[in-house]
Amino acid sequence: MEVMAEKSLLMLSTGGTIASVNTKEGLAPGESGQDLLSLVGNIPYQITVKDILNLDSSNIQPEEWQLIAKKVYQYRNDYDGIVISHGTDTMAYTASMLTFMLQHINLPVVLTGSQMPITQPLSDAPDNLKAAFAAAAQCAPGIYVAFDRKIIRGCRSVKVRTTAFNAFESVNVPPVAEITSDGLVMNEQPKPVDGDCILNTKIDTNVALIKLFPGFDPHIIQAMADNGTRGIVIEAYGIGGMTYIRRNVAAAIANLSRAGIPVIASSQVLYEKSDFTRYEVGRQALLAGAISARDMTSESAITKLMWALGQGMNVEQVKQFFQTDVAGEISLK
Repeated sequence: MEVMAEKSLLMLSTGGTIASVNTKEGLAPGESGQDLLSLVGNIPYQITVKDILNLDSSNIQPEEWQLIAKKVYQYRNDYDGIVISHGTDTMAYTASMLTFMLQHINLPVVLTGSQMPITQPLSDAPDNLKAAFAAAAQCAPGIYVAFDRKIIRGCRSVKVRTTAFNAFESVNVPPVAEITSDGLVMNEQPKPVDGDCILNTKIDTNVALIKLFPGFDPHIIQAMADNGTRGIVIEAYGIGGMTYIRRNVAAAIANLSRAGIPVIASSQVLYEKSDFTRYEVGRQALLAGAISARDMTSESAITKLMWALGQGMNVEQVKQFFQTDVAGEISLK
């Protein structure tokens, strides 16, 4: 009987709750990646560990995204899969941005973390790491989040709970895979990688994410543009409503569009798609030049906008880009 070769995996440690220890100021990252690995238990893979950051994920910002992307790109041909240990608070943003910075990635890259430090007896960290290693060894190439026995496409992941172990959900699509008594069970057929992976970390962070509320003053949008904001994501109401009586958000969008500043319109409702054609309050926004995010997460929309602007795209090019499915972040049908 032929013996399957042991998978070779890389673990990139960046800090987060999973690696945190008690300090006088509260929990802070203190454990190394090797420390984490030593507490996981028996893993049937050959694992190399590299510590690249030691940060609470609230401090992981675009500069860290660029570093992580460069490290993944650097090692992409040396291993069968890569696991990134990461804090939970900004994990969905990192996973979404890596989706755009590392298009056509040629191996599975799986982010994971935990709601409790790994050194605590009841921590969810060992199970999440085991799930991430399994996904890195068995999933198709792509960017994923592994959490609470679910493997989620990174650009569809959202943190929805602050303390419960089922902290992440896959929004508007099923998880890619789940861990059951049958092992890692795939929910979708692997898709072949189309083209070579190209590292592109050029982004423009002069963007804003706005959540509408009754009484929102649209002059704030113009003030942002006047102070250097080059793109905005607006979370509208429901399926896609925006105020145009007394406080005319649609008119503000039109002004920005004419000035070459793209405005992406999403929904502040987490599940299901936005459809700005259904109601008058949505059509006004589309006529003003708003670009629909359809069923994208806010995390994916804002990172996709940063990446698009980093490429020097104008409003029309951004619109076309948001009508393109790069890696499963948007449903076009």
